[in-house]
Amino acid sequence: MSAVNEFIDNEVKSNDVVLFMKGTPQFPQCGFSGQVAQILDYVGVDYKGINVLADDDIRQGIKEYSNWPTIPQLYIKGEFVGGCDIIREMFQAGELQEHLKSAGIEVRGAA
Repeated sequence: MSAVNEFIDNEVKSNDVVLFMKGTPQFPQCGFSGQVAQILDYVGVDYKGINVLADDDIRQGIKEYSNWPTIPQLYIKGEFVGGCDIIREMFQAGELQEHLKSAGIEVRGAA
């Protein structure tokens, strides 16, 4: 396993909710990343944002790790959940909130 793959694997497994995104939660640098960060902020869940623009190896590595070609990518309890469209649809249907709760993650925002 490469160092980048180990880093990604460690982040995904040691944080309950991880968002690999372009930019940061406070300053997204892509509309899709911004939408997912807004959704996570709205439901009131703690998450770690990892800026793939800061490291090309991570930017490419996360695509290989998940076998998913686009960013952002959301992981909950070590499991890849999806990108922007999937997260938005899950959120609108109330499924994201249920998924977080069933994973034992506190959801403090509007349900």
